[in-house]
Amino acid sequence: MTVVHPPPADAPTLRAEFISEYAYTRSTGPVLAAFLRALADKKIHGIRSKTAGVVVPPQEYDPATSAELTTDDLVEVADTGEVVSWTWVATPKPGNPLDTPFAFALIRLEGADTPMLHGVDVNGPDAMSTGMAVRARWADERVGDIGDIVCFEPDA
Repeated sequence: MTVVHPPPADAPTLRAEFISEYAYTRSTGPVLAAFLRALADKKIHGIRSKTAGVVVPPQEYDPATSAELTTDDLVEVADTGEVVSWTWVATPKPGNPLDTPFAFALIRLEGADTPMLHGVDVNGPDAMSTGMAVRARWADERVGDIGDIVCFEPDA
């Protein structure tokens, strides 16, 4: 049996600087790379899955069977759709799509079977509703990043 005694009260405290980091850059792979390249051209791609229909954003594996999906399975969907569910963000945080109050929404784009998450720019929570039609607002200068879709806005 080992007995551990606390150090004496007058023992010096040992200190050492320690930085814990995990430097990692995710590679996109061919499917997500194609999705991102298409955004630069104001196009949104989904991927046809045998079990989930058209998934947006595209995944590299079928969500139910884990079968590999390839760029051959990519299909273009519309940049318009409908809000499936939403929540209001009264105080945006750094990294949010907008720096003014907005809604985070699950949006099912026309031609897609699954919704994607993005911001919706409206004047307040009373202007949001499940089922409302929305359209992508594209960045003026696009670089192949999800930020190429600035946000969605009502499609009147």
